[in-house]
Amino acid sequence: MKLVYFNDYRLGALRDQGVVDLTAVAGSLPHRDRQDLILAVIAEFEAMKGPLAAALETGPALPLADVKLLPPIPRPRQIDCMAVNYMEDGTLAEPAPINGFHKSPSAVIGPGDTMVLPDAPAKIFEGEAELAVVIGKPARNIDPADAMAHVFGYMNFIDGSARGLPPMNNVFFQAKSRDGFAPMGPFLVTADEISNPQNLQVRLWVNGILKQDFNTDDMAHNIPTSISWVSAIHTLEPGDILATGTNHRGLNSFQDGDKVELEIAGLGRLAISVSDPLQRTWGRDTRLEHAEKGLPGPFTPQLTGKYADT
Repeated sequence: MKLVYFNDYRLGALRDQGVVDLTAVAGSLPHRDRQDLILAVIAEFEAMKGPLAAALETGPALPLADVKLLPPIPRPRQIDCMAVNYMEDGTLAEPAPINGFHKSPSAVIGPGDTMVLPDAPAKIFEGEAELAVVIGKPARNIDPADAMAHVFGYMNFIDGSARGLPPMNNVFFQAKSRDGFAPMGPFLVTADEISNPQNLQVRLWVNGILKQDFNTDDMAHNIPTSISWVSAIHTLEPGDILATGTNHRGLNSFQDGDKVELEIAGLGRLAISVSDPLQRTWGRDTRLEHAEKGLPGPFTPQLTGKYADT
């Protein structure tokens, strides 16, 4: 099932390129408001999937072109992100130590929305193409062998990043949790539709040019290991999001006017825009292209605009 939010936070699912409104079917579940209804559906999905599937099959479908899709989980309890979690196309001799960080739930935006770059002295703004895992059942100190039983589904996810902010070695919060730095969607795909999440092609385009192109089989610490590690730090609850990291070789600058599209096999295509009120510019090389040219630093420098010389 491909679950969506649309228009004024109606809950729905996709059928034949249309959206079926499931709000009334799920509305009896305890929830604060419609933005939280998806969390209730996830928590009670075993009981709800029959009625939802029946309504999806028989209900009228609105054409996708006639609705505004919203973030599939507009108000997650928390977003955990794995850090340095790829082998970079097998070029690393060994995995980096397992690590992660929190991203603010208030950073969430959805399909068709705009990531606004802040007035901050970042060396570069990047967006990391990532597979997001959505938790379906409470998980605490879970063994890797049992971890996948706690997965509800998967989404496209972009981890917006403001690199190089001061002070050194104390920047994850301000680098990762800016408003708009957590695009996700266009829909939430239940786990039964993805046969092997550890073998999904991930592609990201900027202005129609392919920048990131990698497979989730290159993860340094796979999904069960990542879930187990996070669950040993804090309890995971239904609807919590675990972003599984990215291959850094294709990372590139996000700039004013960019159209960014992320597509992971089976999860649809997420498209967002980028706006920079300061209209700063950077080179367009990926990190790999920058390194192959023998240029200093991990990424292309800022070329024009405020903070260019700092």
